Amino acid sequence: MKIKIICVGKIKEKFLKDALSEYLKRLSRYIKLEICEVNDEKAPEKLKKSQEEEVKKIEGERILKHINNGFTVCLSIDGKNMSSEEFSDFIKNKMLESSECIYFVIGGSLGLSQHVLKKADMLLSFSKMTFTHQLMRVILLEQIYRGFKIINNEPYHK
Repeated sequence: MKIKIICVGKIKEKFLKDALSEYLKRLSRYIKLEICEVNDEKAPEKLKKSQEEEVKKIEGERILKHINNGFTVCLSIDGKNMSSEEFSDFIKNKMLESSECIYFVIGGSLGLSQHVLKKADMLLSFSKMTFTHQLMRVILLEQIYRGFKIINNEPYHK
C-alpha cells in the first residue's frame, strides 16, 4: 500500500518545506508516500460565486487526473472528526484491506469542487477552524506519522 497526497498549489515558505521534508523522511521507514502538487488556478482576490465554482472546477479536474484505484479521502471542514488513535486505526484497517493506495486530497484556497467531493470515499476534518492549504499538508503528514507510531507501538509525544 502507498499513500498519495494530492494538493493544489506549491509551497513557497522555507519553514513549511523543511517541515514537509522532515515528515517525509520520518515516514519513509513505514510507507511509500508521494505528494502530488497540481497547479492552482490564478484568480483575482474578489470573485463572484460562479467564478469561485469555475476555479474549483478547473482545479478539481487537475486533481482527478491523479486519482486511480484506491480509497479517496478529501479534507473538508464538513468531514468526520477523528482522534489520532482513530485515524491510526483507519490507516491500519486500510492496510489490512490491501487498499492499493490511500489518496488524501487537499483543495486550494477556495476548497474542493463538488465533483471531487463526490468522488471521495470519506470526508475528513481536522478542525472546524480554517487552515491554509499549505499548512494543512504539514498537519496531515504529522498525523500520518503519528498514526504509524501508534500502529507500531512506538513512543511519540502526546
